[in-house]
Amino acid sequence: MSETILVIGLTVFFAHFLSLQFRKTNIPDVLMLMLLGIVLGPVFGVVTPEDFGKIGSLIATIALVVILFESGTSLDLDTLSKLLATTGFLTFWCFVLTTVIVTLIGVYVLDLHVMPATMLGVILGGTSPAVVIPLVHALKLSQQPATVLVLESALADVLSIVGVFALLQVHVQGGLEPGKIVGGVLAALIFAAIIGVLGGIGWMLVLGKIRDFPDTISSTLAFLFILYGVAEMLGFSGAIAALTLGITLTNYEKLGLRAIKQLDRKIEPLSDTDLSFYRESVFLLKTYFFVYLGISIRFGHVSIAITAAVMVVLVFMMRLALSRMVFRDAGYSRRDTAFASMMGPKGLASAVLAALPLQFHVEGGEVIRDTTYMVVLISITLSAVLVMSYQAPLVQRIYGFMLGKPHEQPSVKTEP
Repeated sequence: MSETILVIGLTVFFAHFLSLQFRKTNIPDVLMLMLLGIVLGPVFGVVTPEDFGKIGSLIATIALVVILFESGTSLDLDTLSKLLATTGFLTFWCFVLTTVIVTLIGVYVLDLHVMPATMLGVILGGTSPAVVIPLVHALKLSQQPATVLVLESALADVLSIVGVFALLQVHVQGGLEPGKIVGGVLAALIFAAIIGVLGGIGWMLVLGKIRDFPDTISSTLAFLFILYGVAEMLGFSGAIAALTLGITLTNYEKLGLRAIKQLDRKIEPLSDTDLSFYRESVFLLKTYFFVYLGISIRFGHVSIAITAAVMVVLVFMMRLALSRMVFRDAGYSRRDTAFASMMGPKGLASAVLAALPLQFHVEGGEVIRDTTYMVVLISITLSAVLVMSYQAPLVQRIYGFMLGKPHEQPSVKTEP
């Protein structure tokens, strides 16, 4: 027990050191934390995911929720409203094209039937908010591309989750109702957003009274967990509810709440102390998340690793072409566009979904699981390597050529 406590303390200090190194060297701390987990888990077997029991996946979920919420507090509603079309275009086509690429490789290389291969494609269709959001903030991208990437990662997660369960329904019941799938996606997004907005308004109205009690700085996080739980129990997206709650709490003036006199006197906004506390919480939870993710990685056969690497490279090439199209406007700098093209990592959500086909006795379930684990590892590694390499002038020129931005444009947007 004493050794475990010692390791936890050393890991937190190690994470602080990695964050500092990221600023100086562009070596992403998320990669190093995940590699630490791989060393502790699959390599030396010091710990396994089973050692954590249910608490492991629970804290990983809490980390994701808090990361989304804190990111929402930094988003600007005016910018958000202007970028919904751009975000929707990028999210939809990146998800669809990723699914198609992975499905084709699953059928023709991994010898999976069409249904299991499609499951694999949908599992890997999105990007990981827990990976993308910390990288976006650490890289200090301009507000517009940062907002697009944050929203894309949250929306794509919903598409993956709904899509996988729909395909499992086909496997179990032998039928698929497209109307219900589309309705489920829309309900998961729209009603979750409504829950987040109404929850945010309600919380600001009672926050002043809550602060009359001692030691209440963490009460907003407690309310966040309640709201997430309610949204999930109702069958909606708790992740989207968490994101919109954060947006509402810092954009209440732009929602017109100050114009309502009865509400204006009762509204209690978040303080700078609150926001600092949430950022520190994200740091601690992020540290745990990526170490746990590394511990959870499982290594399959060499052939699966090679296939996973091919998948990742093709998906990143597709994302590069898509980024050139989406961020072609001169207002997006070459740097922002290049980093946006690198934000294709998969994360714990994909790893969790990958275990479901095996549980439902889908043919090829073990191949789906092992391939997904390798894609998670390789995609995060490739994102990190690309981020690190971009500081080289030659790499910048190569990206400028591929993105149609040979010269760096000064960014006029504020940082998130």
